This record gives sequence, structure tokens and C-alpha cells, in this order.
Amino acid sequence: MRTRGTLRLATRGSALARRQASLVQEALEDRRYEVELVTVETTGDQIRDELIHRLGKTGAFVRELDERVLEGDLDGAIHSMKDMPTEQPEELVTAAVPERGRPGDALVTPDGTTLEELPAGAIVGTSSLRRRAQLLSERDDLTVEPLRGNVDTRLEKLLAPALQEEHQERSEADKERKGNTGNDDFEAEYDRTTDEWFDDLSELEKGALGREVDTEYDAIVLAQAGLERSGLAHYVDYQELPTSTFVPAPGQGALAVTARDGETARDIQTAIDYPRSRVETTVERTVLAELGGGCIAPIGIYAVVQGEHVHATVSVFDRDGEESVAGSRDLPVETHAEAAREFARDLADRGAAELIEAARDDAESDDDGVSEEDKPEGK
Repeated sequence: MRTRGTLRLATRGSALARRQASLVQEALEDRRYEVELVTVETTGDQIRDELIHRLGKTGAFVRELDERVLEGDLDGAIHSMKDMPTEQPEELVTAAVPERGRPGDALVTPDGTTLEELPAGAIVGTSSLRRRAQLLSERDDLTVEPLRGNVDTRLEKLLAPALQEEHQERSEADKERKGNTGNDDFEAEYDRTTDEWFDDLSELEKGALGREVDTEYDAIVLAQAGLERSGLAHYVDYQELPTSTFVPAPGQGALAVTARDGETARDIQTAIDYPRSRVETTVERTVLAELGGGCIAPIGIYAVVQGEHVHATVSVFDRDGEESVAGSRDLPVETHAEAAREFARDLADRGAAELIEAARDDAESDDDGVSEEDKPEGK
């Protein structure tokens, strides 16, 4: 029997990754484990200006963490499940899938404008092939531009233009106010000075004021779980996009703890595994593995346990959202993995395989595409 000691778990170093890792740490500590989080820099963190699809199937945000586990340096690694390759080394297992967060996407705008209300030609930022295709499928009059960075960075890029414009206007009003000192007929445009206004801004807004603006976004799309776990959801206006049309990425909103197959993995599973989330994400990842889309194709897969069945929804698009193959099916919980493989094979026969192959060809020939999923927004 394993002597219970301190579990040393790898995490990426971004603010969001560490917040997510702390959720796992707290859950294990509630079960009387001592946990130490060890920050590991990954290839994906180092290549900050590359769109992730160029890294291929290397697991840019996962591989180095799992290597430390396989080498015996660490007991386990904590990942955003949507980052994980569908193929893992034989010695490595998914020890636990804690209860999943919100799986869907959120459309964030400076003023609460919804997707339906965005004007024609509005610029929407995302670094996800899936989100790009789904946006264009719903609104082919939108302009979708790449957007990378952690959650804070993406939100700052969205908020920067309006805040910087207001700052300029207030600064000019301050000068006018000073120039009219003693003029009883002068009416100030603003009740407060620029300094007073600045002091009331959130840290996110203050960061946006100092950000250089390359692209002015009218909206951006983020994973809702990442937005909420970052602690920034209260500071922005967002619309929760329906999972029926904006089918999430496989595993979106879920965390996973990987470990070497053995007693430590079994202990972690007993302590914090959430069976429903494991079944749902197993279905999603099994469909993805069978289709073979990886990070090169716009694929949404979402599964929900409903009694004795798992309701699975899949949508596969071309890169511009003009063509798609979609379907839903109720899969028996008892045979969910094999049923998911069968469902994927049927979708492939219906044309999903051709769309994925076309996406693969596009990825090989086009260096200016955007990456499938944000890998993740905590980068």
C-alpha cells in the first residue's frame, strides 16, 4: 500500500492554469492529501507568437508536464482537458476528471451587444478554427480575426479602444476645465477629473488603457469556464452562446489529472474523480479520436449524461462555416465508448471525413490560419 505523502502535481504557469490547478489542489486537500503544485513551462508557453495549429499534434501545452510525470519527477499533472492529445503513452492514465465547469463559449462585447445585434462587418476575435466556422455559419457577414493571449490580455485588447478614447476625451475636458477656472458660466463635460475616473477603474480596465491596439475588436469569443475561473466574468458583459449551435470543443470546461498507471493514480481517482464528467468527456474524446480531426479541423463535440444514455452532439465544419456535417445521438451509458466510436464512424461516412481531410490540406498549405482551441485562454 502506498504511504501517503505530499502529491507533487505539475501545472502550467499562467494565471488561469494555476487557478485551475488550485481547484484540484483544494479538492485533494479536502480528502486529507498534502499537495504541492510545481510550475512547468511548456513549448506552447515558449512559442508566444505562433498560432498553435502549426505545432501539429505534439501536445504543445501538455507534453512537458507529462514527461516530468513519466520520468518520476512528479506524481501527476493537471491539464485543461481540451488541450490533451487523444493519444497518450501506455504508462500514463487519466487518473481523475473532476466535476466539469461550464462547457460553452461566451461572446464578450464592451457594451453587452449580443451576436444577433452586432452590425454587419463587425470584427470578432478568436484563435479557434471551430469558433470561427461556427460564427461564420451563423453570421457570414462578420469579420473574424485571430486573437491570442491569456484571458486578461484578450479582454484588454477588446476594451482598450473605447477606454483609450474616453481617457483622451476626459484629458481634453480637464484642460478645458482648468482653462475656465473662475468662469461661472462654464459647464464641465464630466463631473469627475480624469484622475478620479482612473482611480475607479478595475485592474483589467487599467491594463487596457496601457495596451497598444493593433486590431479593434467589436467582440471576442472565450470559453465560459476560463472566463469564470479567471475571476474576470463580473467585469465584462457577455452572452452565453448556445451549445446547440456553438457546440463546444471536446473536453471544454473539464480538467484532468494524469499520472503513471498504478496506486497513486487509483488514489487520485478515488479522491476526486467525478464519474459523470468522466463519461461525458470520454465520449467527446472518443469521437474526436475516431474522426481524427485533432487541432486542424473545426469540430465541436458535446456530450451530456441523461439517465441511462449520453446525449452526444457533433458538428464538423469547413474552415469558412459554409459546409457542415452534424448529428446527435443517444448513446447507452454502459457501452458509451464503443457507441461513441460507432457514432463517429457514421458521421465520417456522411461526409465528416472529407471535411476533416480538406481542413488538413488547408492547414498544410496555409500558414495564416487560426488555431483550434485557444490552447488554452490561460496562456
